[in-house]
Amino acid sequence: MTPEPSGKSTHLKTLIILGDGMADFPIPELQGRTPLMAAITPAMDFLACEGCTGQFLTVEEDLPPGSEIANLTVLGYDPHQVYQGRGVLEAASLGVTLAPEDVAMRVNLICVEEEHIRSHSAGHISNEEAHTLIRDLQTHFAAWPIRLTPGLSYRHLLVIPGGDPRLECAPPHDHVGETISGLLVKPRLPEATTTAELLNRLIAESQVFLATHPLNRARVASGKQPANALWPWSPGCRPQMATFRERFGVRGAVITAVDLIKGLGIYAGMGIIPVEGATGLYDTNYEGKAAAALAALEDHDFVYVHVEAPDEAGHARDLELKIRCIEDLDRRLIQRLLDGLGPRLEETIVAVLPDHPTPVATGNHVHGAVPVAIRDPRHAPDAVQRYDEESVKAGALGFLRGAQFIERVVMNRR
Repeated sequence: MTPEPSGKSTHLKTLIILGDGMADFPIPELQGRTPLMAAITPAMDFLACEGCTGQFLTVEEDLPPGSEIANLTVLGYDPHQVYQGRGVLEAASLGVTLAPEDVAMRVNLICVEEEHIRSHSAGHISNEEAHTLIRDLQTHFAAWPIRLTPGLSYRHLLVIPGGDPRLECAPPHDHVGETISGLLVKPRLPEATTTAELLNRLIAESQVFLATHPLNRARVASGKQPANALWPWSPGCRPQMATFRERFGVRGAVITAVDLIKGLGIYAGMGIIPVEGATGLYDTNYEGKAAAALAALEDHDFVYVHVEAPDEAGHARDLELKIRCIEDLDRRLIQRLLDGLGPRLEETIVAVLPDHPTPVATGNHVHGAVPVAIRDPRHAPDAVQRYDEESVKAGALGFLRGAQFIERVVMNRR
């Protein structure tokens, strides 16, 4: 069929399903296949068979391969212009208003063992336990020029009024097993030295306080990892971003359990749709997310469904779990969406992709193109029959970068 001219389109809805960290590289235990190639994924394969496929470079080589950068690119923003770190996005999600002079940072509750990072998530500490620790840390640091706000599980917010964001920080999920002394905050410019020193004192003092906290003693006694350090990273100031409606003339919604993605949606002017039981882990409520997305399509033009589970499995270096998360995403969410759309499928552009690779071999985010499948009812499919990193290389979309993906699915450009 002949595509519409470049520009806005209002009669087709758009549904994007993003499996965070789902992409990977060939693994010897899988005879050179990736987890996505080894997983049973009939719904994603359907989108590949019925749509067009290709590769998408979501993170340019001069930028860190984090979810904040990758999801900005997926949504068509230029990270070079608007990226200000995870902290500002998570602040928006948590309802924290930032002053222009505030520096916001993600701060993890991590587990340190013999001066090495054992876990970036303190064994995926529960919300209740984490909130207790953050509350007590707020009291302990009451006289310090910082503000702590509890988030979800191990993910929390640190605000430094009058701080300097020009810092070099180490994302803890990229440095599991490494010595913390080599990962401390460094100033990029001399003017940021005071802020860097403050943060390194915070790391050290948090370890002293948390080492004897009754909650951590109870966790150790029950065989769990203690949440025995604060780890700040990804600093930035409040960004200036045009909304999705201003850019594309569409009303959008985001479904996610992750504050980072919620904050991105808020700055993009999209509605945030909560789903009970959405955890950001392998036990998330896939079915609830599918139901929420179907309902959102009734009164939104664009729905962005984000699932964190494959990324967390990659960070855990758990191959079996990553395959299971991919299969759960396919069967329990994507297939339900396709079934639930019914006749509306012919009025909906449906796309699936990861944001970046999180290989189980290393457990960290890395650079690399990710596979994309887009089913557009107006366009004939290409010849690709499976959705995985290798198959899509023969797809009609070719190699996408920048805003090319979002222009294809929202502005309906060929």
